[in-house]
Amino acid sequence: MTHRAPRPEPTAHAKRECPLLRILHTSDWHLGHTFHDIPRDAEHADFLDQLLNILSDERPDALLVTGDVFDTANPPASAVRAWFDFLAAARAAHPRLDIVVIGGNHDSARRLEAPGAILGPLGIRVVGSLPRGPDGPRLDELLVPLRDRDGRAAALCVAMPYLRPADLPAVPEADDPLIEGVRRLYAEATAIAREAAGPGRVLVATGHCYVAGTALSELSERRILGGNQHALPADVFPDDLAAVFLGHLHRPQHVGGDPRIHYAGSPIPLSVTEASYPHQVHVVDLDDEGHIVDARPRRLRRLVDVIRIPARGSAPLDAVLAALAELPPRAEASGGPPPYLDVEVLLDRPDPTLRATVEQAVASRAARLVRLGVAYAGDGDPLAARAGAVTLADLTPEEVFRLCHRRQYDTDPAPELLQTFRELLAEVQHEAQP
Repeated sequence: MTHRAPRPEPTAHAKRECPLLRILHTSDWHLGHTFHDIPRDAEHADFLDQLLNILSDERPDALLVTGDVFDTANPPASAVRAWFDFLAAARAAHPRLDIVVIGGNHDSARRLEAPGAILGPLGIRVVGSLPRGPDGPRLDELLVPLRDRDGRAAALCVAMPYLRPADLPAVPEADDPLIEGVRRLYAEATAIAREAAGPGRVLVATGHCYVAGTALSELSERRILGGNQHALPADVFPDDLAAVFLGHLHRPQHVGGDPRIHYAGSPIPLSVTEASYPHQVHVVDLDDEGHIVDARPRRLRRLVDVIRIPARGSAPLDAVLAALAELPPRAEASGGPPPYLDVEVLLDRPDPTLRATVEQAVASRAARLVRLGVAYAGDGDPLAARAGAVTLADLTPEEVFRLCHRRQYDTDPAPELLQTFRELLAEVQHEAQP
């Protein structure tokens, strides 16, 4: 990873004329991610370079990384190297920066926490999983002081990681024991923080979860906790938390319009459905009473764009080819990597030349075909539904073939295809004869 030199002067925001605690929030890096088997190392390196520059520009007091640092529990060595290179560069450039990292549902908690004995003395606190002792959760170990620019512990962070069902206290009398279990953990941890903080200390919290009233990316965000039906209500977070910094959802957003509760989103698109997402990190300024006095995104550029044709659903081949012809010619492309291209074609009949046709159309365009999907015009109903009262045993092989074709493509097979089927059927029946 190539690190750019820090900018010599901070922005007007970063000069901070009044006493504030500034927090930079980022999440869901998914280091080690591949996009249809294409490594994303260069894109992640570009993001981490941008993040280092934003740290130098904004001069935050704390950096919060709210889960899914890695894409898998066993990330490739290149991803682990990128993670430690970033931490080393951030610590060298900003010796007083508090860095707090929580585990997400993609992370291995043990892997994240393993270097804790080295990272802790460097001011990097990693909470991979809910700390536990012989008598249950040790919620006091979730508390992390956040210092202002004068070195004063101006806030206390409840660094709650991704919670698995086994982490939750049993609440059998609740209408939804999982949701009530999460609520109780946040309530108990915040009560401990409130007592430890004393008067005049701001309380904030983290989480890696799915909160109701937010937009979910269907292709890359796993349903967590007890499934999508267990989306948490926003009121699981106590009212006296000045801000709640969340991970898991890849679209940056507030929860229910509440500016206190925010998802930073992912720094790069992790699926085709995220092609339209803005990518950013989130900067929050808190005053001494815990009020948010400024909250703003710092947008991230994309090293590699994602194009889907059509933008939604599927389209007939003629429409797809026309859209491909509108892409910039390869000869006019800039020196950067070509965009990822995802294509979905709607077929009303078999087309064995489809891939060759699409690849030929893309060959002269400034794009890289990563997926060619096919949708069919038929309804996909079971054959029994189409056969009505007649059983399959009452049908000839050709009648079954016709039904299959109509189910898949909503059309009758072409004469030449039907003739090919008859020839194959005759050959099979001949070989089956004793």
